[in-house]
Parts: sequence; structure tokens; C-alpha cells
Amino acid sequence: MSPSGGGRAAYSIVTNQPFAKQGSRPAGPVLGVETSCDETGVAVFDRARGLLAHTLYSQIRMHADYGGVVPELASRDHVRKLLPLVEETLKRAGLGVADLGGVAYTAGPGLVGALLVGATVARSLAWALGLPAIGVHHMEGHLLAPLLEADPPAPPFVALLVSGGHSMLIEVGAIGRYRLLGDTLDDAAGEAFDKTAKLMDLPYPGGPALAKLAEQGHPGAFRFSRPMTDRPGLDFSFSGLKTQVLLAWQASDRSGQTRADIARAFEDAIVETLAIKCRRALAATGARSLVVAGGVGANRRLRAALAEAGAKEGFRTYFPRPEFCTDNGAMIALAGALRLEAGQLESAAIKVQPRWDLASLPPVA
Repeated sequence: MSPSGGGRAAYSIVTNQPFAKQGSRPAGPVLGVETSCDETGVAVFDRARGLLAHTLYSQIRMHADYGGVVPELASRDHVRKLLPLVEETLKRAGLGVADLGGVAYTAGPGLVGALLVGATVARSLAWALGLPAIGVHHMEGHLLAPLLEADPPAPPFVALLVSGGHSMLIEVGAIGRYRLLGDTLDDAAGEAFDKTAKLMDLPYPGGPALAKLAEQGHPGAFRFSRPMTDRPGLDFSFSGLKTQVLLAWQASDRSGQTRADIARAFEDAIVETLAIKCRRALAATGARSLVVAGGVGANRRLRAALAEAGAKEGFRTYFPRPEFCTDNGAMIALAGALRLEAGQLESAAIKVQPRWDLASLPPVA
């Protein structure tokens, strides 16, 4: 999957069976299914009552033996875990399948096999119950995740989406009206965290391990560049930063404290780079609200830096709670509920898009 998630490639299974009519709106809670990569997430969201229940299963322990996600193993594990999680989530919500009003699932971007598992289960359930269903863009789910909180942001705002596969700045005029301001040219921020951790022999998953180690590092012991901040523009590039860390690590004494110092310097470089680009994006658009979502959005130093910058410069930053920064079913249920309520749904074809341009989505009225 490309960092931008662009392109139009789609995989589909077509059926001529009857399905909910165009314009149908959910008459009850929406079930959300997330299977884009290595986490199986299920949630039930109701527009009137909010999030009713959510469950999540992570495949981290399974993939740790390989140092990264193995797509075939990920797909097979989704097959094993998804239906039991659907049953568990409905039980926690105090609902049965007959109480549902709609179904939403991640249709892309992501690993094609993993996406097809979630799409097949979600579409089959919707067809069997005669419910409206919709495929959700994974990154729109992340972008809207702060709306699950008690004090949600309202458009217009700028969104920073930072995860293992994406580092994007988006201007959000309204839900579904997105303009790409900046994208990663190579490694995304989360990917740089993971690769840097691996070259310093930190355990998988590397990003959280590196951030934890950085807490023990001495500020200023090492200093790395802030990539692409010395020129105009809002794009990102972190592959060169990863190389700087490699060279510093190879030339060091490789002691425990040195490893922590390098981790701290690397994290400082990532955080400051992201903060600089966010402030530029806010200045360019005139927006006074910033949404930060995706796995790297859980980073404590990034949250503190943006909160401090906002206090000085007069903008407010919105984060989802840490458990909703990583992939989860709640954000998919929410995004799906908003689009279904607007009367948007598709045919009964089981379709996924491993590469999918966020800006191509239709607006939500």
C-alpha cells in the first residue's frame, strides 16, 4: 500500500441478490467492522446514543516472530476472530442482530486479503438482514475519530493523519470535503518509528518501544535534522532521518543510555517536524482547529508539543483517546453512520480498494 493511499484499484465480488434501496437510512445502531491490517475491530454506534460497545483484537504477538505484518497470516486471523468479536460486541451493547439499522466496514486502503474478510462478513450480514451497508475509507475513519469524544471538533479544520502508512495534512471544509495539503514522499512517521526501532534492536512493535525508551534519553545529547522544514511546503520525508539515526548508532558505543539518547533525539526530530508543518498548514488555511489522528497521534510528546503551540498561537488541537488512535471499529461505525444517515450506500457487491484517494469521497450533506 502506498503511503498516500491513492489510486483506484478495486477488487469486487458481484451479486444480483436484492439489497437495501438507495437512500435507505439506518433505523437503528450501525455495526462497524475494521480489518484493514493486523487488528480486528468491531463496534456499535448509534447517532442518538453514541458509542454503545466496541471490541478489538490485536495480532501483534503473532506477527512479532516475523518482525512485521505477514499479510496472509493477518487475513486468516481475521477469519478466525471476526464473527466471535461481532457476537461479543453485540452482547456488550445489549443488542441482537435484529436491532441493527446498518452495517459499515473498512473498504480501503489496506491489505487486500484482510479487507476482503471484513467486507465479506459485513456485506453478507447486511444482505441477510436487508440492511443498508457502506464501505468506509480507513483514513476518513481516523480523521473523524475525535468526533467520538465529548467535545468534538467542528469543520472547518486541518487534520494531521499520522500512522505506520500515512503522514498527511488534510484541509477539512466539511465531512467528506477534503483537500490534500501535504503527503509523505517516502517513509511515513509511524513507519520511520518502526524502522528506526528495528535498526537499534528494539522489540516489535518498534514505534511504541522507541517512544518508551525515549523517555529515558537526555535532551540534546544527539540532534538530528528536521526534514523539509528548511523549505516551503507541507510534504513530509523521513527516510533521511532514519539514515542519520543509523549512522549515529553505528558510530556510538551502543550502550543502553546511548540507545535512549538517540531514541529521544529521533522522537524530538519527528515531533518538531510534525508541529512545524501543522502550524504552517493552519496559517495557510486560516483554520484555528487541528485534528491529530492515527497511531502516532497517541505519542505523548507530540500531544504536549501541539498543545503548547496552540496555547501560544491561538489554535486548538483535538485528539481521539489513545485507544482510538490505532485502528478500531468505533471510528468505522461512526463514519459509516454519518454516511448512511445521509442516504449514501452501495450495491450488494463486495468491493474493496487497497489504494483509495481520500479526496475522491463524496461530501456528506
